[in-house]
Amino acid sequence: MKSHTYYDVLGVSRNATLEEITTAKNALAKVYHPDANVHRDIDTTAFMQEILEAYRVLSNTESRKIYDQEVFGETARVFRTFTVGPENNEDEPVSFVTYWNTANQLHEVIGRSVQLMKQKDQKRTLPQRIFRKIGKKDSREESSRTRQIEKLSEQAIRYITILKMAGIPMEYWSPDAMNWVLVRWGQKQTMDYHILFSRYDAYIDETKTGTEKMRLRSQNRQFHNNLKKLLSYALEA
Repeated sequence: MKSHTYYDVLGVSRNATLEEITTAKNALAKVYHPDANVHRDIDTTAFMQEILEAYRVLSNTESRKIYDQEVFGETARVFRTFTVGPENNEDEPVSFVTYWNTANQLHEVIGRSVQLMKQKDQKRTLPQRIFRKIGKKDSREESSRTRQIEKLSEQAIRYITILKMAGIPMEYWSPDAMNWVLVRWGQKQTMDYHILFSRYDAYIDETKTGTEKMRLRSQNRQFHNNLKKLLSYALEA
């Protein structure tokens, strides 16, 4: 079996749906497009071509079946409709792209939860608080928001578990850090990504102004605060 497959290139599970494969390709293309990295003096053409080739094969049902048979010795698979991260039934190293995708999904979950929590807070008028204290049930709309927030909280826990098991500290879960490491890792995919994170710190110290560093710290604090609020909100609702 190959140690680096098209699934690794896109950072998706072997059970990934077409929608997940397309979303991963589009997200990677934004980071790896050569035009987006010219100012960094980094040539990402090779990995961009690898991303497009992986998508070409995996996005087509027939070519994907042939590929799976050649690489994994399988003739058919049942694809799930939702994938949260790397599969646990294999001993092979997981592609860093998988963790990059996981961090992106975590940020998307938090973004959706922030909007829902704002809407929910706006609905909590004084009379509603009083009714809640005397045992009145929430309105159907508010109950729906609560269930959505609880579901997002569960998804966030899954993503957090994946990132922590990968040994990636929370301060590096930001898009800026994950994108920086992803581009460098794509140039040499055998490199330990943990080393790249330490180099990211040096890159920030050497290239960012004081204002830019403050902006990054502020974004990280806001992310952490929103994450904590999401994980605790369902219990308080």
